[in-house]
Amino acid sequence: MLHRYRFRAMGSDMLAILETDSEATPEILRDVPNWFEEWEQSLSRFRLDSELSRLNRTFDQPIEVSATLWDVFQTALWADERSEGLVTPTVLDAVLASGYDRSFDDLPREQFGVLPNILAPHPLSTVVADPENRTLNLPKEVHLDFGGVAKGWAAYQTVERLREYGPCLMNAGGDIAISGPRLDGSAWPIGVSNPFADDGDFDVLHVMGGGVASSGKDRRQWRRNGALHHHIINPNTGLPVDTEVLRVTVTAPTVIEAEAAAKTAFILGREKGLAWIEENPSYAGLMILDSGEVFISQSMPEYLQGAMHAISR
Repeated sequence: MLHRYRFRAMGSDMLAILETDSEATPEILRDVPNWFEEWEQSLSRFRLDSELSRLNRTFDQPIEVSATLWDVFQTALWADERSEGLVTPTVLDAVLASGYDRSFDDLPREQFGVLPNILAPHPLSTVVADPENRTLNLPKEVHLDFGGVAKGWAAYQTVERLREYGPCLMNAGGDIAISGPRLDGSAWPIGVSNPFADDGDFDVLHVMGGGVASSGKDRRQWRRNGALHHHIINPNTGLPVDTEVLRVTVTAPTVIEAEAAAKTAFILGREKGLAWIEENPSYAGLMILDSGEVFISQSMPEYLQGAMHAISR
């Protein structure tokens, strides 16, 4: 039986699913929101008293960080290297300058005022990390925002904790980690929401395990002086990515890989983004353009077969 637990964390709707032979809801599911609260207190840029916020207020000196923040920093470092600098946590100042200066739930959708001077973010290599002492040293001009990396990491950690109780899935605001096949050996149907409608699915993926993630401009967007802005920054310009791509969805061996890959492909754009996905045989991608056109990678059709409806979205 599928047991679902819904809650709100990290500015997103969360859904944990655990499959067992019993009709009784496993107590472990009730612990999941507490895990996210603990992680958010360490990783949130929206909480002034979080560990990350305190780190961002300190510069030019090594600061010892928790195991959680260190692990997420290492994950962000991997994503930065994997994407050749396109997916980097050093975009915080650019994100703030674009108008995303508070939780999206509280963000005005119409904003006005003169934009500050926006510079391309500094490379992540300017942050000095000392693994022996578990310290980070941020230059004065560098501030970190773990964003989607933190959600993907949290989804992965949740599934690692739940998998001993049965097949499980964690949907952290669209970053989805899957432990493996269901009890009967079947795949999990994962709904890809329709960006052109308030309800219903654009398509359904049939996934046996690993991760699924989407990146796009269709949800976290607002207007600044009449111009459309969104939360995904192009590190080469310091501005929101200017692209005809509306959203990219990627399947990968882990949700951490899927999250980084979807964002990389979105920033690269239609042609380069699809080509980048094709270069990675363990990835599959689905790209939706503003026009409604859909492009998929060569390996994506195997995930689009056989599913009739979604149980997670």
